Amino acid sequence: MQAFPPLRQRGVILHSGALALTLAVGLFSFWQVFQSPVGAGTAVLLVFFLLAAVLAPLLAYRLYALTRANYFLDRNVLRFVWGLRVEEIPVTDVEWVRPVQGLVAPLSLPLFRLPGGILGVLRQPDIGDVEFMAAETDTLLLVATARRIFAISPANPAAFSAAFQKVIEMGSLVSAEAHSEYPSFVVVLAWQNLLARYLWLAGALLNLGILAWVSILIPSLQKISLGFTPAGLPLAPVPGAQLALLPLLSLSLFLVGWLLGLFFYRIEYQRPLALLVWLGGAFSSLLFLVAVFFILTTPV
Repeated sequence: MQAFPPLRQRGVILHSGALALTLAVGLFSFWQVFQSPVGAGTAVLLVFFLLAAVLAPLLAYRLYALTRANYFLDRNVLRFVWGLRVEEIPVTDVEWVRPVQGLVAPLSLPLFRLPGGILGVLRQPDIGDVEFMAAETDTLLLVATARRIFAISPANPAAFSAAFQKVIEMGSLVSAEAHSEYPSFVVVLAWQNLLARYLWLAGALLNLGILAWVSILIPSLQKISLGFTPAGLPLAPVPGAQLALLPLLSLSLFLVGWLLGLFFYRIEYQRPLALLVWLGGAFSSLLFLVAVFFILTTPV
């Protein structure tokens, strides 16, 4: 099987830089929320933190997907890999392969795109749905099947086209079947596991409970102590708003563990490890709930 990887360098540098910047903004905002007096500035900082919390996993996955991205070709099947997205197409199902320059109308590109991450499905007015699994626009190739057209970007499009033409001339040796995998399939597969489902629900409900409890109590709290000294005495009191630190930390740890568990659950022999990670996430959420109780019952 021949491999035709995309150009990765520019995308890796850009995504790594964007991820580092996002994490820095998120951590700075998170820290400043608990150092600043409650007010409009706190709300702005919290918005920045929430935006970073959403963007960081997205950028991290796109970086991982780019490092794993590749296009494979043999006499029987085309195989496109982009992160957890895998598409296997029998060579006999391919109707044509051509560069985008051969289209009559310009190809519309996904709105949210960066070098190293041109992804998504768009409907083109003249050729129908096009799924992008590409890193760069300069090397785009279109691979058409009866079901869908794929936009890929091997580093050497001419070499890919020549290899495909050679495969067509040689003919397939066996009859292959089309196969598609999407990142969401891991969630669906894990949800069918009863233990995983209960651990997810337990962790989610515990975190929602902590968040709701703390949100109700914060307006009435003046000062609280967030821990104890080595001698067992309460730490110096801090503003009550800093109690929000606990549900945010709990939720962050739970979400990171949930995503890490999904990564492990893809491979059958690693599924016990995924369940262990999810168990740890639910248990840590319970410990945060207990911590909030002790903080609230500790005299300041």
